Amino acid sequence: MIDLTTHEDKLKNAVALAKSRNVLIPTFKQMKDPEKHTPQKIREKLKNTGLWDVDPANLFRITWKNEAKKSGGLYGKVNALEFPRELTGVKARIIALCGKWFPTGAHKVGASFGCLVPRLVTGQFDPTTQKAVWPSTGNYCRGGAYNAQLLGCESIAILPEGMSKERFEWLRTVAGEIIATPGTESNVKEIYDEVARIRATRPEAVIFNQFDEMGNHLWHYTITGSAMEEVIKDAMGSRDRFAGVVVTSGSAGTTACGDYLKEVFPYSKVGVGEAMQCPTLYLNGFGEHRIEGIGDKHVPWVHNVKNTDLVFAIDDDICMSMIRLCNEPDGQKYLKSIGVSQEMIDQLPLMGISGAANVAMAIKMAKYYELTEHDIIVTVLTDSMEMYGSRVEEMREERGAYNQTQATVDHQRYVLGMGLDGVEELNYHSRKRIHNLKYYTWIEQQGKTSEELNAQWYDPDYWKSVHRMADKIDEKIDAFNRMTGLGE
Repeated sequence: MIDLTTHEDKLKNAVALAKSRNVLIPTFKQMKDPEKHTPQKIREKLKNTGLWDVDPANLFRITWKNEAKKSGGLYGKVNALEFPRELTGVKARIIALCGKWFPTGAHKVGASFGCLVPRLVTGQFDPTTQKAVWPSTGNYCRGGAYNAQLLGCESIAILPEGMSKERFEWLRTVAGEIIATPGTESNVKEIYDEVARIRATRPEAVIFNQFDEMGNHLWHYTITGSAMEEVIKDAMGSRDRFAGVVVTSGSAGTTACGDYLKEVFPYSKVGVGEAMQCPTLYLNGFGEHRIEGIGDKHVPWVHNVKNTDLVFAIDDDICMSMIRLCNEPDGQKYLKSIGVSQEMIDQLPLMGISGAANVAMAIKMAKYYELTEHDIIVTVLTDSMEMYGSRVEEMREERGAYNQTQATVDHQRYVLGMGLDGVEELNYHSRKRIHNLKYYTWIEQQGKTSEELNAQWYDPDYWKSVHRMADKIDEKIDAFNRMTGLGE
């Protein structure tokens, strides 16, 4: 759960630092509806602030509703992109929320906010004496280090050494310390091992583990879930229905949007995906893969598995071929030749590698349930190609120059020809099989209790009690802002 116990001495330090840095912290309410609730003084500041600037005003850009501008933007509707049938090959409407227009270019800046801020505004984290540790397979440690900078906290970023060079280059501009662990996306245990070493040897370090921090789950339930609801209702006609949401697992924070959407659309489905090369949910399996942005080989503590209807194992080659098709000049020429508009082609770089996996899952869901043009599926583009340009260059070196013939093959084989391999619709016992895998990581290795593991499955109020905490956290944030003298 999320502990909101106040520690007065540390809180005084946090308040004094925030006051000296002129830091005003947004509430969940403000992140949900920034147009309505953002203070005028912040809006004026944002008019002259870049989206990625290390400026505390950008805390108020932790929302899906930023204007799609690199500098000076305010707010509008949820940033979303609908993929055309010419590209997907299915009748169902596939709509994705776009993470590029968050500070850092990825929605993980929101998840890390949900983990850090409750401890900061309660005095459980002292930014004057402690360091925030961000274990991650990529974007989470970027978002955490960025938020820490805005809030005046020192940070330690942990991520696998095999991640893209763009991630490391940018991270060096905001993180106080970077630790590169062995391996790539698949090497989550090595990250946990490093966390254990830090916890045992560095008393100033406070671990913010996205895989078990309920603030991650709560932020996506409250902010991503409500943003998806708005997009769905805007898109729905009188004959349309919302079929479901699909997201890759990663830390499983984003899966919380499915909890929210099932409350609004009880008949909808929640699909959760991973790499075919490391099929932990699908096959209790292991391995290495190239879908940057998702971790694996375990079931995150924050995943409400009982609410998951399908699991998908997506082949690496689908994702890598999709990003090449959508970003190489000859791939874009091919797409235009089959009827994809230039306006849409210009927006395709909004889809990064894990975004391609999400779109692939949506296509598989549409085929599995034989959905029609009156069905809507939503997903997320966690980040954009801004962090993966080097991967396209690597594929050119490995596979040679790209041309329209190869683009035709990639589209026909990996998108239009996508089959139902790697899809499992879950029943009660298959859900429980996945849920039980939490035991080996979290009870045996990470010190959780079997009583809480059972509560996640059997207690109908367990997850609802997490979901009810947004208003309580907002009260703490408002009180903190009043103590700094910056709030209303």
